Amino acid sequence: MSFLDTEREVLERLLPGLDAALAAHPLAVLERPGSPAVAAFRDAGGAGLLVPAEHTGIGASPLEAVRLQRAVGARCPSLAVATTMHHFSVAGLVAATRHDAGLAWMLLEAVVGDRLLLASGFAEGRTGQSVLRPAITAEVRDGRVVLNGSKKPCSLARSMDILTASVTLTDADGTERLAVAVVPAGADGVSVRPFWGNSVLAGAESEEVVLTDVVLDPQMVLATGVTADSALDALHIAGFLWFELLMTAGYLGTAGALVERVLRRGGGTAADRAGLVTGLDAAMLAVEAVAREMGERAEWGEALLVKALTARYAAQDAIARATPLALAALGGMSFIGSDEGSYLASAATGLTFHPPSRGTAAEALCAALDGQALRVG
Repeated sequence: MSFLDTEREVLERLLPGLDAALAAHPLAVLERPGSPAVAAFRDAGGAGLLVPAEHTGIGASPLEAVRLQRAVGARCPSLAVATTMHHFSVAGLVAATRHDAGLAWMLLEAVVGDRLLLASGFAEGRTGQSVLRPAITAEVRDGRVVLNGSKKPCSLARSMDILTASVTLTDADGTERLAVAVVPAGADGVSVRPFWGNSVLAGAESEEVVLTDVVLDPQMVLATGVTADSALDALHIAGFLWFELLMTAGYLGTAGALVERVLRRGGGTAADRAGLVTGLDAAMLAVEAVAREMGERAEWGEALLVKALTARYAAQDAIARATPLALAALGGMSFIGSDEGSYLASAATGLTFHPPSRGTAAEALCAALDGQALRVG
């Protein structure tokens, strides 16, 4: 068995041909704007990965999903980031169907049948801002819901068919509550502006999506019982679990692609190479442990999310240790001859910047371990 064989077997079994389609292109082609990776994912049926079988989807288990995502991250870091946001959105719709949330199940079947890609407009990327405080507002006017605001960065901005966005709805008593809006990409008032200025992960299409007086049928807005300063409900816990595990697995795959190059070239000592593998694999085992527990439990609570965050931050540490050691093992001539190694090392650090940051979450994790409600903000 070779390094990453388990993950690539899952990828080939669930999305046949995708790994070969990605491997056919140089990394630089996959990672640039206009990358062929998103189209390859769509063609392979990746949109339906987390849609349950009863809604015509693939119905991947959490364990299968994280293994698949690690394989994707090893081939195309940008695709792993972009598709995590799609899967996150799909998982939210799946959770909504369990609460009889309107037309969510019909949308899931459309995702599979029409291979629709969902972008995620949930709060992210604003320094010092709570991830539960959306940048998009919703106002009820004459029985319709009108949206205004923007999401930046928003992965899959150029290829999305639907935007699922967190919004704030104001109750009659003035209380602001969180809701999820389902917005067709072609709706009047939806536009995309350039935002991503870094060449690293440019293939993820992480631009700014702007909503200007976008009018929706109220059925396309799912209200929750959560205010921006309250504890998480079941829907948010499910979303955070999928987000943290899939994103972490993808970045472990990206770091793994760098280590795989060391293994193939025989760089460093045997002890060096073994240390690189065991460090990343140990972090992946922590991710898999949480994924297994997700698959075994009917209800997911705060305790499981604490485990997911623990696995995510442990993975950040493992990546931070592995990437400079792997670059050193590849050697100076490899660094001079190609930018692939330095690119993968840089891309793998991206996990650090996804919410919630370690500094932000530290106090919340300590409070949760002391028996208090978990607040992610």
